[in-house]
Amino acid sequence: MSRIEIHDLRARDLGPLSLTVTDGECVGISGPSGSGKTRLLRAVADLDVHEGQVALDGVPREHFRPSDWRRRVGLLPADNHWWLERIGDHLGDIDEEALERLGLEPDLLTQPVTRLSSGERQRFALLRLLANRPVVLLLDEPTANLDAQSAARVEALLECYRRSARASVLWVSHDLEQIRRVARHRLRMQHGQLHEAPG
Repeated sequence: MSRIEIHDLRARDLGPLSLTVTDGECVGISGPSGSGKTRLLRAVADLDVHEGQVALDGVPREHFRPSDWRRRVGLLPADNHWWLERIGDHLGDIDEEALERLGLEPDLLTQPVTRLSSGERQRFALLRLLANRPVVLLLDEPTANLDAQSAARVEALLECYRRSARASVLWVSHDLEQIRRVARHRLRMQHGQLHEAPG
């Protein structure tokens, strides 16, 4: 079943692009900086001005309230933002098992955001995203600030979530080995266009 359908999507220096991601599928997108990968994710998330159609389970985005769309189609940006002092204030009820799986100590929840490393903030941003139970994940370099062990933890948690929620995933990464690990369908962005990736 098609979960997210992108048809004739155009944004600044991007497209036209068409892509279908089925439920439970992970599509990996690589490409040079500035090629349009982040712009694609932001357009699908309805955060940037764009033309064309994006539909979720056959329903065009225009039929959703913006807040409902962003809850169901969740973006994990490369640079996460925090507006309250403590990490825990952003998260509500915490899945302690997920904390453990990501190698995060519960006492970090009471720490000021500024005291946490970029890698810790990135992992907490992932937990914040997954707490909404999105059916589509738009992941922009989700392990860019992480060491190899933490990156492996994130990959494992996302794989578990994808399988259990039958979530569709667009995973952007400069790490070609990671793309090969996480995605069967691999694309390359070049000058605002998507192409099948070699190998």
